[in-house]
Amino acid sequence: MKIAIYSRGVDANQMNDFSQLFEQLIENGVTPIFYQDFFNQFYSAVKLDHDYSTFNSFEDLDASIDCMISLGGDGTLLDTVTLVRDSGIPILGVNYGRLGFLANIGKEEIHNVIDTIANRKYVLDKRTLIHLESNVPLFDKSPYALNEFTIHKKDSSQMIKIHTYLNGEFLNTYWADGLIVATPTGSTGYSLSCNGPVVFPDSKSFVITPIAPHNLNIRPIVVPDDTIISFEVEGRSDEFVCSLDSRREILTKEIQLAVKKESFDINLIRMNENNFLQTLREKLSWGFDKRN
Repeated sequence: MKIAIYSRGVDANQMNDFSQLFEQLIENGVTPIFYQDFFNQFYSAVKLDHDYSTFNSFEDLDASIDCMISLGGDGTLLDTVTLVRDSGIPILGVNYGRLGFLANIGKEEIHNVIDTIANRKYVLDKRTLIHLESNVPLFDKSPYALNEFTIHKKDSSQMIKIHTYLNGEFLNTYWADGLIVATPTGSTGYSLSCNGPVVFPDSKSFVITPIAPHNLNIRPIVVPDDTIISFEVEGRSDEFVCSLDSRREILTKEIQLAVKKESFDINLIRMNENNFLQTLREKLSWGFDKRN
């Protein structure tokens, strides 16, 4: 069994945890494949006496990889989406960050789930992606996102006007700092912090959420994910920011943008006992009265 391991970085106090994790992988007959930059940070401090290899990009990953482990927070897991692309490689997120909606396996639990992964006793959650189309090449070879697509004013410039269309029919002009189009997975991210609704991962929808709208009667709206959403941007500044998850580009108003559902899904590994409702209750403290 081959498992790819990705992380953005290593803290000194995590070296012992990583060392124990690697040892347990070997004990379960797993051959680890480390992301090269991550490997360079720990290889001199962690003893590796067994076979291993490294990778630098999605081109180094093939069908022999059984899954990828993301060590970090939700942002780290979002990085792995650009690595696995349409390969179908399942992703397990281990939370070394803060909240951890996507990377919902606690670092203290990882040693208990390695056995489960080695024996393939897990559930795959299919998550839809959002795809960006434009009249110029953007975001290299990864014009898609697991969480959200956003249009945002640049720096501290004036608010922008975003004319928004659904399948070519005019929806609204948003006078705002920006606009979010979130997937169901992303409904618990940036969109939620802007008062967007939480939707279930299998709801087959997109959530359109304005960022600090000028008109207070403007509210988020949920649309089917077979909708093509297109935009025209106006503003006093000639440039604005476009982002896919944590990746961003500076664009001019002449660039044409539209988003739709991506043609492939991402597989997130979930332990049998965990589900979306449990994650909501734990991460948002639903059902708990802090006064008692």
